[in-house]
Amino acid sequence: MARARILPIFVPHLGCPNDCVFCDQKRISGSPLPASGRDVAETLERAKAKGQTGVELAFYGGSFTAVSSRLQRELLDAAQPYLADGTVRSIRLSTRPDAVDGEKLAFLQDHGVGTVELGAQSMSDAVLRAAGRGHTADDTVRAAALVKAAGLHLVLQMMTGLPGSDRETDTETARRIIALGPDGARIYPTVIVKNTPLEAMWRAGRYREHTVADAVAVCADILPLFEAARIPVIRLGLNPTEELSHGGAVGGAYHPALGELARSEMLRRQAAALLLMVPPGASVTLGVAPERLSAMIGQHRANIAALAAAFSLGEIKVKAVENAGDGVVCRLVNDVLQKGGSPGEPV
Repeated sequence: MARARILPIFVPHLGCPNDCVFCDQKRISGSPLPASGRDVAETLERAKAKGQTGVELAFYGGSFTAVSSRLQRELLDAAQPYLADGTVRSIRLSTRPDAVDGEKLAFLQDHGVGTVELGAQSMSDAVLRAAGRGHTADDTVRAAALVKAAGLHLVLQMMTGLPGSDRETDTETARRIIALGPDGARIYPTVIVKNTPLEAMWRAGRYREHTVADAVAVCADILPLFEAARIPVIRLGLNPTEELSHGGAVGGAYHPALGELARSEMLRRQAAALLLMVPPGASVTLGVAPERLSAMIGQHRANIAALAAAFSLGEIKVKAVENAGDGVVCRLVNDVLQKGGSPGEPV
C-alpha cells in the first residue's frame, strides 16, 4: 500500500519536562510557535480545498501526551470532522516514553490516532543521563509494549553520537530497539544546534563532534540490522530547514542527503565483500534494486571510483535488477573463470 501524504503540525517543545542538551525544537522544526486547534483546522481545510483525501495528520516536535489534556483534546478535536469526511485517514504523533500509559493511549485511539512515535534516543541509561533525557531505557521498553498492546503502530526514534555514546553503544541501541519489534524507526545522528547546552559542551571541549563522516559510518553499521529485521527506517537525519541550514546547525551530522550517504556506504561495503572474490583486472556489473541504483553509484560516482581503485578492476558497471532485494549482486562480465565457475555466473 502506498504511504499516505503526511501533513505535519508542529508543537515544538510542548510537554517536554526536560531540556535535553541537544534540543532546540523551534530551530529543528522550523516552527517558532506551538500549534492550536485553529492551525489544525486551517491546515486540513487547505488540503481539502486541493482535493486531497486520505492524508495522515502528524503532530511532531513536542511530547504530545505530556501536554495538558485540554490542549490534546483541542488539537485532536479539530481533526475529527476531517476524519469523518475522509480528508484524514489517520493521525500520528510523537511523544516521550515516560509520558505513555493505558489511559492516554485509549484517549488517542478514540480520537483516530493510529501511530505513536517514541523518542527512545538511546537504550543506554548512562547516555540518556548525559543527554538530560529524564527517562530510562526501561521506560522505552514499557511504553513500546503498551503502544503495541493497544493495537497502535509503533515507531521508535534513536540518535547516534550523543554525549557518552560511541559506535558500539549506538549499535547496541539499534539492536535493542529492533528487539522491541517496532513498525518503523527513525535515526537522527546528533546535530549541534546553536544556543543549546550541547553547543556549550562542544566549545568547551567536553563533547567530541559527531561529524557527517562519523554518522555515515555508524549508520552504515546499523541500517543492515533494521533491514534484516524488515523494519523500515523511515527517516535518517534531520529534515533540512531554513533555520538549520542558515546558521542554526553549528556542527555535527547535519547534511541534506545524510540518508543517501549512509545507504551508499552500506552498499559500498556489501559490494566490497563480493569483490574480494574477483580477480584484478576483471570487469564486473553490480546489480541492485532499481530504487537503490543512485545510492550504489554514490555521489559523483564515488563508490564506483573507490571500488575500482581498491580492487584494481578493469571496469565496474551498475544496473537495476528487479530481484536484487535489499543487497548487491555481482556478476562477472568478461571471460574470467574463478573457483570452478563459468563466465557470467553470479559471484
